[in-house]
Amino acid sequence: MKRSSRARIGATVAMSAVTLALITGCSSEDKDSGKGTEASTSPTQAAKALSAAELEKLLLAQGDVKGYKVQAGDDTLPKAKTEVKTDKAECDPLAWATAALAPGETDAHASNTVAEDKAASATAAPESVEDAFDINMTFVGLSSYDADGAEKAMKAVNDGVAACSGGYGMKAAGEDSKVTKVGSAKAAGQGDESVAFSQDVDMDGEGTATFTTEVVRKGNTVATFYTVNFASLGTGKAAQIPAEIVTAQLGKLK
Repeated sequence: MKRSSRARIGATVAMSAVTLALITGCSSEDKDSGKGTEASTSPTQAAKALSAAELEKLLLAQGDVKGYKVQAGDDTLPKAKTEVKTDKAECDPLAWATAALAPGETDAHASNTVAEDKAASATAAPESVEDAFDINMTFVGLSSYDADGAEKAMKAVNDGVAACSGGYGMKAAGEDSKVTKVGSAKAAGQGDESVAFSQDVDMDGEGTATFTTEVVRKGNTVATFYTVNFASLGTGKAAQIPAEIVTAQLGKLK
């Protein structure tokens, strides 16, 4: 991928978690996208959703994960589902989860970003633009639901992976993109249920960018994780979602 494109993408990510595909106006193709589900006892009908303010307090904070710095997501992530649109309703939960938005029907949502803090341990300045972009950034979203809403959200994501295997059109931040394939990926298997899927994005003919999203339910709260590494864009290799981030975030949920 050309450096100019990588810089363009980096600036875009700061505006939206649906990043890479949307902001460069590229197409998206899921490579080895997938799901892995592990069901457990379902929430009772009496379960009540946490408020957005309560979810904010449950998000990872600075110091919760060693070697990472946490930044509030208010200015870097989409604030509403209306900012992320697809041409197939079944695919909405996939796009929303990738954008750190609630994949199910709820208004209770909070998000932030967790990035590698390489500067803290660096002994020298980056030698190239590629080195400067070689940082994993994870977009984390939390959403909470009444009754069995969280389980329904997980089902919507699972169903979406199958229904959208042939791809779908997406628009975010004013840019159109095309997801050409959706498939299953290996989930971490944490929480009460987990599902993961990957997406490949055609970066304007400059290579393929691969992204993986994981969605995990713990009780009536759903956590979404989406990791990008700008240096790997165009290589066809997906950035791995750090297990320590998933573990730390789920550990803060009730």
